[in-house]
Amino acid sequence: MKKTLLLLLFIVISSCYQETAIAVEGDFTTSYVNEDESIPVIVKIDSKITGADTYEWTFEGGSPSTSTLKNPGEVLYDKQGTYTIKLHATNVDGETKEISKTVIIKEGINIQFTHEIIKSNYSPVEVILTNKTLGEGLTFKWEFQEGIPHDFTGKTPPNVVFTTLGDHTITLTVSNGFESEKQIQTINVAPYLVSLFSYEPKFENDDYEAPVAIHFTNKSISATNYKWTFQGGNPATSTEENPTVVFTTVGTHEVILEASNDKTSQIFKTDITVQPDTNLRILSNIKFGINAAHNNNNIGAMYSTTTRQVYKANEINDQNSSLIDIVFQGLNGNFTYNKFISPDQVNNYGFLALENAQSTIFVNSQNLCNCGLNFTEAQFDAMVNDTPIKSLNINYSAAGTQEFGFTYPRIILFKTQDGRKGAIKIKDMVKNGTSSYILCDIKVQKQ
Repeated sequence: MKKTLLLLLFIVISSCYQETAIAVEGDFTTSYVNEDESIPVIVKIDSKITGADTYEWTFEGGSPSTSTLKNPGEVLYDKQGTYTIKLHATNVDGETKEISKTVIIKEGINIQFTHEIIKSNYSPVEVILTNKTLGEGLTFKWEFQEGIPHDFTGKTPPNVVFTTLGDHTITLTVSNGFESEKQIQTINVAPYLVSLFSYEPKFENDDYEAPVAIHFTNKSISATNYKWTFQGGNPATSTEENPTVVFTTVGTHEVILEASNDKTSQIFKTDITVQPDTNLRILSNIKFGINAAHNNNNIGAMYSTTTRQVYKANEINDQNSSLIDIVFQGLNGNFTYNKFISPDQVNNYGFLALENAQSTIFVNSQNLCNCGLNFTEAQFDAMVNDTPIKSLNINYSAAGTQEFGFTYPRIILFKTQDGRKGAIKIKDMVKNGTSSYILCDIKVQKQ
């Protein structure tokens, strides 16, 4: 009986000291190295598993594909897809734990496309598109602002045509099934070709009397080549952008410009009428101020038939003083003593001397010169060419020292240093104190 009790006590004590099995617990996490989910992708494994003695890792689609390490570290994925990472952990007590996690590997999107304009960017513009974007499983969506076609789905679009002036965007959107990226490029469309020009005669030919030299200003749009034709002109043709042409024949002449680029051409034409040569320059409403007006820089008293400009005292310089060929000397605002004087004599009449001054002969009073001159106002008004003044004998002996007072209208004859004859008609004498002036028309030979 005693032996039986001892046996039972041993069994009870042994049962109290039996070991408890260790559980396998914890988890693992995954993270993308460099926070980039585009291939090639490195996934980092961080294991927090406890209680395990052995580890069986399976990395679907990864490299390596398996591992027995507690913490396998990094796994490389080089193809797009959704993959499972599995862990089977056990210990000597027979405890196990299985964990599965999913990682998503995306195809990297690196958009690369180019555009090439055929010929030039003059409208219409045709564009070749080359898609160099690499990767599998990608989709492509194209949009062409105001283009033909307007859009396209697919990797390689057809050529696109743009006709509207200005900037146009080409947008490519690429998707890998998880995300989308887009790239925008811009092309510029130049305007349609327009052939156009303006023209202006040289200053001395602005009356369009033969011969007349005309400068043409090309105002064509989107043109690269020019072909001119000048009917009756010299030269008769030209390929210059802005030519100058001389017309010697009286009449109407057609001028044609054919402007072109590598897409098209267009013609613009106009007529230019050349008048007969009168050898007479007609100048109207010229104001000559009295001495005070000139010297106070109100109204000039000196004039050039070459530049056709009145000069005040402060406007005269070394460049224009030698061009002055008419000078009016008005002593006061009541016009009691007036005369036109030669530019080389101005220093004798209250003006500063002119540099390289010209010598002009003036007949201020035809009735006092006793020279047989009798050129009337009616003859002046009727004169449309230089014939009436060609035969006039205007010389120094005819000039004398005549002067005139407040009497108008009247005609003053003159002859310039280079032999050109002319007439001045005083048609008004305006009394305005120190700003008094006379108003004149002038007719003078061109050469």
